[in-house]
Amino acid sequence: MAETTAAASGRDAETSASGPLAVSVPGAGAAGSPAGHAVPSVLEVLRRLDSGPRGLTEAQAEERLERLGANTVPDRRAASWPRLFVRSLRDPFTAVLLCLGLVSAAVFAWGTAAVILLLVVVSCVLRASGEHRADRSAAGLRELVATTATVLRRADDEDTTAAPTAREIPVDELVPGDVVRLGPGDLVPADVRLLRASGLTVHQAVLTGESIPVARYADDIPREAGSGLFEQPQFCFQGSSVASGSATAVVTATGAHTRFAAAHGRFSGRAGASAFDRSVHGVSWILIRFMLLTPPLVLMANAALRGRGLETLPFAVAVAVGLTPEMLPVLVTTCLARGASLLARTHGVIVKRLPALHDVGAVDVLCLDKTGTLTQDRPVVDRSLAPDGQDDPEVLHWAAVNAWWTLQLADLPTPDALDEAILDAVGEDTLLAYDGTAAVPFDPVRRLATAVVRTPGRLGMHTLVVKGDVEAVLERCALGTDERERLRGLAAGQAADGLRVLALATADRPARTRPYTPADERGLAFRGLVTLRDALAPTAAGALNVLTERDVTVKILTGDHPGTAARACRDLGIPVAEDDVLTTDRIDALSDTELAELASRTTVFARCTPDHKARITRVLRTAGHTVGFLGDGVNDVPALRAADVGIAPRDAADVTRESADVVLAEKDLTAIAHAIAAGRQASGNIATYLRITLSSNLGNVIAMLAAGLLLPFLPMLPAQVLIQNLCFDAAQLAFAHDRPHPSVLGRPTVLHPRDLLRFIAGFGLLNAVADLATFGVLALAVHGPGNSDDEAVFHSGWFTENLLTQALVMVLLSVGRRTAERRRPGPVARAAVALAVVGLLLPPSPLGPWFGLTALPAVYYLLLTAVLVLYAAGLLAARRRYERRLSAASHRS
Repeated sequence: MAETTAAASGRDAETSASGPLAVSVPGAGAAGSPAGHAVPSVLEVLRRLDSGPRGLTEAQAEERLERLGANTVPDRRAASWPRLFVRSLRDPFTAVLLCLGLVSAAVFAWGTAAVILLLVVVSCVLRASGEHRADRSAAGLRELVATTATVLRRADDEDTTAAPTAREIPVDELVPGDVVRLGPGDLVPADVRLLRASGLTVHQAVLTGESIPVARYADDIPREAGSGLFEQPQFCFQGSSVASGSATAVVTATGAHTRFAAAHGRFSGRAGASAFDRSVHGVSWILIRFMLLTPPLVLMANAALRGRGLETLPFAVAVAVGLTPEMLPVLVTTCLARGASLLARTHGVIVKRLPALHDVGAVDVLCLDKTGTLTQDRPVVDRSLAPDGQDDPEVLHWAAVNAWWTLQLADLPTPDALDEAILDAVGEDTLLAYDGTAAVPFDPVRRLATAVVRTPGRLGMHTLVVKGDVEAVLERCALGTDERERLRGLAAGQAADGLRVLALATADRPARTRPYTPADERGLAFRGLVTLRDALAPTAAGALNVLTERDVTVKILTGDHPGTAARACRDLGIPVAEDDVLTTDRIDALSDTELAELASRTTVFARCTPDHKARITRVLRTAGHTVGFLGDGVNDVPALRAADVGIAPRDAADVTRESADVVLAEKDLTAIAHAIAAGRQASGNIATYLRITLSSNLGNVIAMLAAGLLLPFLPMLPAQVLIQNLCFDAAQLAFAHDRPHPSVLGRPTVLHPRDLLRFIAGFGLLNAVADLATFGVLALAVHGPGNSDDEAVFHSGWFTENLLTQALVMVLLSVGRRTAERRRPGPVARAAVALAVVGLLLPPSPLGPWFGLTALPAVYYLLLTAVLVLYAAGLLAARRRYERRLSAASHRS
């Protein structure tokens, strides 16, 4: 196994909670503890735990178990399903639906009331079921924890010479100070500090998301400054599993004080409302205010000026229904469901919570780790350098000889990641030409691995090939002081550029039969350096370009060394300046306000613990961004919960996947880009529906209020208001099937209630002007009120004009504008045509009298055409002005 320099990857730094008798791991206090502490020695750990290499006595274990509690994952108490259902009724969006249902029942529209109340029930069931499922997902943690453990205990405290007995006990009976044995396939039953280890490697994917097993050993080696807790080789953590080797370890933390339980303790729910929740709440309260305000205004105006009282109540209620978009929940559900279904079929992206699709479309900051997303989970050879800094393939060749024969002769199960990268870069044919005779495998103290080979054509000679840490190799080379310093500088320059660096040296020795030992690693000839970098994900560069085009800023939150993370970004074309990398020591010195300001313009956050990731995500949201977070380990759960939308790959830890809102088939940025496009398309259609419906309805309400004050009769019968609204709502469902204009995909789609209110106020007034102009047209067409048919003609004329103007609005204000450029009319254009046909044909049809409608004189249609032309021109001018203002605001932001 090979050792790297300070630029080596520091996978997902972590913190650790400490309880009574638990050993405080260096850097394991508050997030961002200084990283320069020494690793506690075995003796120090045992002294703090009041234990020894032979473990605890049974009496000690019983006393600690009674005092500290069982070694179990805390079980958070979840709300019952009925309680979650009742809680869902308090949502403003559901309140709008309930009000609509009651209003519809008040005007005896039983069919509409039944449909709306059904939607209320379905909405509450879906919300309650989702929250209940999230609560149950925490139970999955128990499946990741061992059920039994092999522990060493002594029966008699008085007999200090009594040998400990190894036996299996339930894992919940473990206590700090217990000495346990670990073997291949075992789950680590608690947080432990290794006492002895032989060839031990562990899987930590459930904690860090890293799929490659990592080596663990008991030696008291000073850790690299700034490295994370999960990078400390002396510690293993509950939730990980033994891949190979064996070990004896002392338990340092159990139960609620383990790192696994600390992550579980943060499953208490999402931090604040998501983007969809904020948008829906804002829009819902706008609708509620309008709906509650309209009936009293209608009643008071008619009572004060026309002497009409409660007889106008059905009309007032019908106006309120006409103002509110009854089909909003249907259209929202349809848009999101169609987008989610398309994503699942074409890209394998599963949206577990439909509103999360809107949140994905609203994302303007995407936070993710480097490994597995921007880079693959493996290194590749970058260069092989001679001592003069020039490329030299011979150096890589000797490095491969070392890796191959160390693997063969030291009886290692598999090569480590760096050796595997070297072997992949060199053909095996050249390696078989050598005859390996001995190997001195890597150990963490020497930081070297040595292979001894016979070189063809050199009888009686052995060649030692030594590979490992730069400093360790240089110390064993026959070099002058100046030359050694020059080579150190050469290696440091490569490391500063984000590369992993290995040094290589050789020495010729007379052939012998006695074993080779580390003492033979001296008087070496320095051959050069091999540098390695993270292999880039093949789709990362293209996906990053797409995200940039869609105005999504990518933030790298990683536990890696700053140079390694910055190098990967530069390789992918992400410009990263030296001051564009923020490390945890700087983060800890900032307040949330300062961090939010700095985080908005920082690309790389290095040496991050899970607490840092969650805090950065939270402050970005506080600063007004809609944040997505991609993670795959249990340690990513706090950040997933802190984000507006949590994203996880399908092969993530079970608990992490359950905590996510969106699940990817693979950990691939391309899939996220597709999800963002689908979310923006669905959200764009929803936003268009709301703008068009509410502005048209507001214009109609203003016109109705004015007509009620000017006319001696109701401007429209309640049945006419409802049938008109039903036709319009049915046509508006076409927006769920529309293809938005490409410009919609270029920026995050968020329903800002204040912007929506300004839009519907401006375009609603324009619609009201068109309605009032129609009143003048009707006055000219029927020569003023006085005939018995005047009321029916007025109702019919306004009914026709309303549907025609709404059809115009659908076409001219549609998100998928420029419909003339399409070869075939889209669904919105076809629905608008159908709406116009109903408006023109229903009044003179045999069904007209049933709704109080009648045929209109020809002159009305001529005058109405002029009004509609002027209205269309006004709409186009207002739309251009609105788009210019929106574009200017986007550039400013």
